Amino acid sequence: MTRIPTLRQLARDILSCLPVLLGFLTIHSALAAAYIVPSVSMEPTLRIGDQIGVIVPSYGLSTANLPFGTLLKPSAETDSRLFGRLPHRGDVVVFRAPANLHQTWVKRVIGLPGDTVALVHGRVILNGTVLPWKDMGPTREESRKNVWRAAERYEETLPGNIRHNILKMSQDGDLDNIAPFTIPPNHLFVMGDNRDNSADSRVSVADGGVGLLPVWNLQGQARAVLWSWRDIGRTALVL
Repeated sequence: MTRIPTLRQLARDILSCLPVLLGFLTIHSALAAAYIVPSVSMEPTLRIGDQIGVIVPSYGLSTANLPFGTLLKPSAETDSRLFGRLPHRGDVVVFRAPANLHQTWVKRVIGLPGDTVALVHGRVILNGTVLPWKDMGPTREESRKNVWRAAERYEETLPGNIRHNILKMSQDGDLDNIAPFTIPPNHLFVMGDNRDNSADSRVSVADGGVGLLPVWNLQGQARAVLWSWRDIGRTALVL
């Protein structure tokens, strides 16, 4: 005869499994996470609706990785990461947006601490060298959802022969010319691949941009498009 468990027994069984479940969830969130891209700032690499897989401990861990990390931001700009390492130039990173720590943004790392950066007519000059561009031909930019405009696609090459595609609509926009400056310690210079439609390190935090990104804000490295609700062909695309 099969014994039917009582409500009390079911509750006890569930509670006994709770520590294991919580442990699994903690390990999962500490190792990997997924985010949905909400904007066009990383076109053509990432598009609206892409769900990206993020390796959380790629750059070590900081309180920015915790759900309540906004309450634990260090007061000084120090390297406050456990097992921390800097990203490589060209890495696509997710981070707490300096202008609103409750939001997670995604950009590409262009400059590291100590690098000198400038922009002239949209071209990035890194440590005195203009990053090479290769014209890949005309394309379209989705300036907002389902609204398109003409753009040009270029392949940009970072030191180490790291290549990625970018979009440009003009060569003399508001963000295309920046005087040389040196990135301070524990900060990064990040840009969106959609160079004319990205509030990145070229835009100050006061104006809603990223400014120079503190290393503390990093939450992980985006490695792949796990799923795309708008273009199933992008599923499993490695970044």
